[in-house]
Amino acid sequence: MNGYFVFILAVLVCSFLLDTILRIFNLRSLSPELPAEFQGLYDVGRYERSQQYLRESARFGCVESTVELSATIAFILAGGFNRIDLAARSLGSGEIVTGLVFTGMLLMVADLLNLPFSAYATFVIEERYGFNKTTATTFIADHLKGWLLIAGIGGPVLAVLLWFFQAAGQGAWLYCWLAVSVFQIFMLFIVPVVIMPIFNKFTPLPDGELKTAIEDYAGGQKFALKGIYTMDGSRRSTKSNAFFTGMGRFRRIVLFDTLIAGHTVSELVAVLAHEIGHYKKGHVLQHLGMSLITSGIMFYVLSFFIGNQGLSAAFRMEHVSTYATLCFFAFLYAPIDMLIGIGNNVLSRKHEFEADHFAAKTCGGGSDLTGALKKLSVDNLSNLTPHPAMVFFKYSHPPVLERIKRLQQSC
Repeated sequence: MNGYFVFILAVLVCSFLLDTILRIFNLRSLSPELPAEFQGLYDVGRYERSQQYLRESARFGCVESTVELSATIAFILAGGFNRIDLAARSLGSGEIVTGLVFTGMLLMVADLLNLPFSAYATFVIEERYGFNKTTATTFIADHLKGWLLIAGIGGPVLAVLLWFFQAAGQGAWLYCWLAVSVFQIFMLFIVPVVIMPIFNKFTPLPDGELKTAIEDYAGGQKFALKGIYTMDGSRRSTKSNAFFTGMGRFRRIVLFDTLIAGHTVSELVAVLAHEIGHYKKGHVLQHLGMSLITSGIMFYVLSFFIGNQGLSAAFRMEHVSTYATLCFFAFLYAPIDMLIGIGNNVLSRKHEFEADHFAAKTCGGGSDLTGALKKLSVDNLSNLTPHPAMVFFKYSHPPVLERIKRLQQSC
């Protein structure tokens, strides 16, 4: 039996088992007793509802991952990749165009598999728990916009990578890495002003008490505001959030309209202080640096598998090609990617604590941010007691109770 196939099969099964075990651990960590920190915010019924939401989401996730695993293995064994490759080759175009068609067709197959699950999660589970505001029209429009972006941005990037592997020989991985690095940096500037407005409406924060308070705080921290915007998150969900995006004069601080509606001015300033803390502590540049380094590692490892006949045979391919290798390599690289993801999550959780500390230090204590975190958790039906293993493997943010404890210590 093909060694690559055995390895890939083991990776797929182990990943599935790990996710399933983590979900089971997470469900077992649920406590019927409301944590003392949330007394008076959660009533008994809503707290139980938050746990029902987690249980239903976990069961649904198990079903989805089971179907995905079964479909992926069946697709490999049935020669599905080869059938798509032969269909792409039948157009009689060159390697790059054939590669774009092959990749596009694979993405369509994967998307068709995922679409029913996405629709069910949105229109059944999220609807059942009062979160969904997405209409069928918006759902379809988002889907079509996503495809246009993949074709308009992802297509040219893939074409460049395929061209480098054709023209640059053994050093192609380095040119690909440099090209992707430039693209990543470019996207940091473009996403806030070009990509994100395609999906949501961003409105400058209007004059008033909140804007004045934010400007006063930012001025005191010598943080030059390039834009504070509200986003129509309520168009799709009742859940709320805030985030920092962009670089240089394109950087934006974004507050969901649902966040503004449910919090006091001092709490919103504290949330904003947290986001500014990420910038002040250099977290944005650190994450960018890590991303560039890990993509370099990926391309270097990839260079050893380009044109590998054994890897192509594992997927029942009749022809060996660079574009197919790029796809198959993702299966091989999954364990490394998981380890890198764990490392990134550890770093991200550390950064969240640092940004919380910055907000507490510059806002006269952590009470306002603590209040905001509690309200966010209640409004979003967040899991208050996730299992430590789930946190280690999957969480980019620390559990809310840990954040509250740290904030109370910093007061």
